[in-house]
Amino acid sequence: MPKTKPKPKSKKKTQAQVSNNIYKGIAIVLVVFLIMTAIILKMSIFKAYPVTGQKQKLSISNGETYTGFIDQLAKDDKVSFPIILKLYRKIFIHDTMKAGVYEVTKGMNVRQVLEMVSNIENAQMSRLLVIEGTTAKQLIQSLKKDPLVEKSVIQLPSGEMLKALNIPYDHPEGLFAPDTYFFDKGATDKQILTDLYQRQMKILDEAWEKRAPDLPYKNKYEALIMASIIEKETSVDSELRQVSGVFYRRLKLGMRLQTDPTVIYGMGDKYTGKISKQDLRTPSAYNTYTINGLPPTPIALPSKKAIEATMHPDNSENIYFVATGNGGHKFTANLNDHNRAVQEYIQVMRSKN
Repeated sequence: MPKTKPKPKSKKKTQAQVSNNIYKGIAIVLVVFLIMTAIILKMSIFKAYPVTGQKQKLSISNGETYTGFIDQLAKDDKVSFPIILKLYRKIFIHDTMKAGVYEVTKGMNVRQVLEMVSNIENAQMSRLLVIEGTTAKQLIQSLKKDPLVEKSVIQLPSGEMLKALNIPYDHPEGLFAPDTYFFDKGATDKQILTDLYQRQMKILDEAWEKRAPDLPYKNKYEALIMASIIEKETSVDSELRQVSGVFYRRLKLGMRLQTDPTVIYGMGDKYTGKISKQDLRTPSAYNTYTINGLPPTPIALPSKKAIEATMHPDNSENIYFVATGNGGHKFTANLNDHNRAVQEYIQVMRSKN
């Protein structure tokens, strides 16, 4: 019996199968896309913020940005796909990060943390960074800008402010200890400044009691003035006692201190980043090229290390020092060696241009 030929599939049926296959393909792509999106979101926006224990403090500094914060999270492997976080922030968070100390509890995700730090009302504490070598004026400006600090005395002229703080000095410079501090939200400027003053006085008193013999300072305030000069002259901790020794010996020998930072401080707002020979020749109460001995007040907020170095100068014979051009200074005991060191510095600087 002859075989019957199978009927060819209708064109209609073939097109339906093709359509079904297309729909299935689209569905698979959508499912894969949704799964990948969910994974990406879970590893970025909805990832649990890493917390040690049940809760921990998160400190945000003045000027810190979302971009920098997110990049640091990614660098520390705390989140993946930082670009997603940046896009989320750009679309949904229309404000900057607010400086303060926030409390992150276990279970909070990264999105919640990003939103939390955009609102100063969420901050639990104020973080105050007082950098060694900065001025009392800069400290006051930081307090004025801090929305978490209640203002009561910093709007006053400096003399009246010190009276309100019961501080027995006429000038605020040098009187407040540089460090990083955390204060409860709502702390007053009076509480904060009193605390910083008491810390500085405790450091100064203890160092003064343990000072080396035969120092050329009449009292601890003069030592504080010197500590502020030493603080401004070097950022290298190992050089503090050497700088202290140079100025100690200059005072003993009746030499002028001839230190640029005092001149700059005396210039105030006139200083624009460069100091000229004319500036060095222009008399002022702080120009140690034209006055003998110490200026009338400190010129910065000195650190504990600088104060202790003031009380314990090194025992070398050096009375000169100059920058090396490569970080640090070269210390010398006579003018000829000092002049050679100056020429070496000039050559180093020329080679860098």
